[in-house]
Amino acid sequence: MHAELDTLEAKIRQVADLCHTLRKENIALRQQLLTAQQDNKQLTTRLDAAKTRLRALLDTLPEDV
Repeated sequence: MHAELDTLEAKIRQVADLCHTLRKENIALRQQLLTAQQDNKQLTTRLDAAKTRLRALLDTLPEDV
């Protein structure tokens, strides 16, 4: 009976350690996602600005070229 309780205690400790590890990993992944979303927003803004500048440049070209 004592050995079974020791085994159960070890398994509970493993589960607790895994939960702790997964919680830390989840926090890190959320931070990575937030960073990626911010980068995506900045790149989208830059792309939109480049499109606007390109359209303006194209508008200055003569149409017969």
